[in-house]
Amino acid sequence: MKLRLSASSLSTRRRPLRIGALAAAVAVCTCSLHAAQAPAASAGPVTIHPAEWPQPAWPLPADPALERRIDALMATMTVEEKVGQIIQGDIDSITPNDLRKYRLGSILAGGGSDPGKRYNAPAKDWLALADAFWEASMDTAGGGHAIPVIWGIDAVHGQSNIVGATLFPHNIGLGATRDPELIREIGRITAAETRVTGMEWTFAPTVAVPQDDRWGRSYEGYSESPEVVAQFAPAMVEGLQGKAGAADFLDDAHVMTTVKHFLGDGGTTNGKDQGDTLVSEATLRDVHAAGYVPAIAAGAQSVMASFNSFHGEKMHGNKALLTGVLKDRMHFGGFVVGDWNGHGQVKGCSNTDCAQTFDAGLDMAMAPDSWKGLYETTLAHVKAGTLPMARLDDAVRRILRAKFRMGLFEKPKPSQRALGGRFELLGSPEHRAVARRAVRESLVLLKNAGHLLPLAPKQRVLLAGGGADNLTQQTGGWTLTWQGDGTKRADFPNADSIWDGFRQQVEAAGGKAELAADGKYRAKPDVAVVVFGEEPYAEFQGDLPNLMFKAGKSGDLELLKRLKADGIPVVAVFLSGRPLWMNRELNAADAFVAAWLPGSEGAGIADVLLRKPDGGVQFDFHGKLSFSWPKRADQYANNVGQQGYDPLFPFGYGLTYADKPAWTPLPEDSGIDPDAVRTNLWFDRGSATTGLTLRLVGADGDAMDVVHPNAATGDGSVAMTAINTEVQDGARRFAFRGDGAVELRSNTPVDLVRETNGDVFVVATVRVDALPVGAKASIGAGCGESCKGDVPVGDALAKLPKGEWTRLGVQLKCLRVAGADTGRLDMPFTLHGSDGVQLALAKVTASTDYDRKVDCPVR
Repeated sequence: MKLRLSASSLSTRRRPLRIGALAAAVAVCTCSLHAAQAPAASAGPVTIHPAEWPQPAWPLPADPALERRIDALMATMTVEEKVGQIIQGDIDSITPNDLRKYRLGSILAGGGSDPGKRYNAPAKDWLALADAFWEASMDTAGGGHAIPVIWGIDAVHGQSNIVGATLFPHNIGLGATRDPELIREIGRITAAETRVTGMEWTFAPTVAVPQDDRWGRSYEGYSESPEVVAQFAPAMVEGLQGKAGAADFLDDAHVMTTVKHFLGDGGTTNGKDQGDTLVSEATLRDVHAAGYVPAIAAGAQSVMASFNSFHGEKMHGNKALLTGVLKDRMHFGGFVVGDWNGHGQVKGCSNTDCAQTFDAGLDMAMAPDSWKGLYETTLAHVKAGTLPMARLDDAVRRILRAKFRMGLFEKPKPSQRALGGRFELLGSPEHRAVARRAVRESLVLLKNAGHLLPLAPKQRVLLAGGGADNLTQQTGGWTLTWQGDGTKRADFPNADSIWDGFRQQVEAAGGKAELAADGKYRAKPDVAVVVFGEEPYAEFQGDLPNLMFKAGKSGDLELLKRLKADGIPVVAVFLSGRPLWMNRELNAADAFVAAWLPGSEGAGIADVLLRKPDGGVQFDFHGKLSFSWPKRADQYANNVGQQGYDPLFPFGYGLTYADKPAWTPLPEDSGIDPDAVRTNLWFDRGSATTGLTLRLVGADGDAMDVVHPNAATGDGSVAMTAINTEVQDGARRFAFRGDGAVELRSNTPVDLVRETNGDVFVVATVRVDALPVGAKASIGAGCGESCKGDVPVGDALAKLPKGEWTRLGVQLKCLRVAGADTGRLDMPFTLHGSDGVQLALAKVTASTDYDRKVDCPVR
């Protein structure tokens, strides 16, 4: 998630990467790197030819003694126990007592699942819960066997679920380092900090080869180049697990890996998460499977099936690929785990009933909230013979084999293992030093006009922009919460923001450092460093319609221009999970640094951008683009090796301080119609976002489009006024003097089916100014009279503190139950009110982050 790559073939540190060398390095392919990028001629089932796929050697030889132990155990296991082993439940919906009864093989903590439902639960609470589940799995008071449960978690850029853990740059930044040995060390540290908190299994590494940067998971990929992915995959696997055959392989300082997501997740049409991958079999094999060959050869113990389809067939049900290719041809000796209710997307299946997925080759179903129903139906299928006992036994054997390899049957509970409870290792100085090095090596210098960089620290330096002192933005998605949002500074006790790093070094050198996010400095600086970028996101929440930064409405550009107009040299530091069209910002800044999502060690940026006090270079730029940088906002899939390749900055680009390229101003035509831009942010700073229109509807039914900050319907039943928030006119107040509505109308239908199935909410940042007793209010969505739905929110509003902003969430599922077709909404948000209601509105978005939610029935 396979031929072994030698250490020499893996190392490209400080050497240019030769495109096309993958085939020679792994000796599995005679085609060129991107020889078959075009989609197959038509959609529909595609015949898979396993004999044409790589055939790596599994590195773990047969172990007769181990197999005899498995045989002896399985000979006495009941069918119920066997079925339990192939089901995985989430800690948010399963308790240790449930585990005592149902004897599941695994638990997980998915994004947003935490001890006590607290995203910032302390590490000791995680460890205590790990002990409780382990004790339940080993409790035979009610009969059955003591089979240790394994706990899986998304430790994807460090043990990123735990307060205080070391947070490394996300994979896109690591790909820019071109340093597999650094990746190996990051894996080792991640494994150690994961073991401290009681887990023995991480859902990492992601070895997707993203081909369309609109994809919301692009930052989880190391590179658009399969060659880079193939180099990094085994390094991370061995860092996490240890080297196959070595004495420390899968010991108490290491964790089991999950190579994911098999297969083609980075190649979906239009970069749509969980979408359909319509490439040829050759491209699927040579590009998207590139990381699996060396990862399996390194002994990866599990592979995760992907959400995406291949020519219309969901991967969770694709027997030709899961069994015919992965297990039979590639000799994968571990087990295949599913993704979050991914089995429920297979044709003919539901979240609680899917024998087809096991028949296709899935060994363990991730059934976070559906585990009980899936257990019951799977047991019935086995007893009825619709799921063959031989297939069940094979799945159980694979899972038990991994548990025996880890020595779990002999181990005590997690807190009593070698690293259990050694909380001083979380964010230890040694671990943070490695993460800081990773930040330094990942930075890519795209522009350095006039050789502005490196900066002398003994001067007046302004840090500006929303990302300058923002750990939430700096660490990105999959950090403490699923989307990485909703966190605060106190949640990062072992971390430095970018501002922290500059302040420390500038003041130590005798200079003056000032922080002003809005750029309104107290004393004119000698230079300004403006840190800005994408807000945190994960999975489909990050999907984009194009590569416009902030849908073309960026206050950051105005900040850059304003500082330049003041005669101040400006360095732009861009935080992002992918390359975006930034021509205007590149033109406006004197220097431009792609910093990706650096994690907890923002001070590593100051290490590179600031000189030594004596004037020498501290650290030069090392990073090289692992993703091509777009020339236009419509250049979604322009990848190295493809026909017609024409980026702004090519794969492998990255300046050093010795480089002196001339800068020619870039064209500022994005190549797209800005009116076509759409995100899941629908209303912000008093305006509907691009592609939507704000309307007021009076009691008489007449509607009016809103153009000015202050407006009212013709009958006076709804009046809107602009009010200030943290910015001038940053919100709107709506006063209802009769029944009326506020609507956000979309120019084209909005498809929110994925968000609806993913438990996403319509979140309105509201302030209650007046709410008479008995007044009515509702939030709705629709696509005409035949498919609209409204959810009453009057009771929820009545419970909110007057005059305070609150993010109120209404589950999209509630709107669907109420009648809204969330697959074709032309009105994704409506707010209805009755006489006397006064509400202020600052933002409307589709999100999982809210303060209060509206209780309503869902199904």
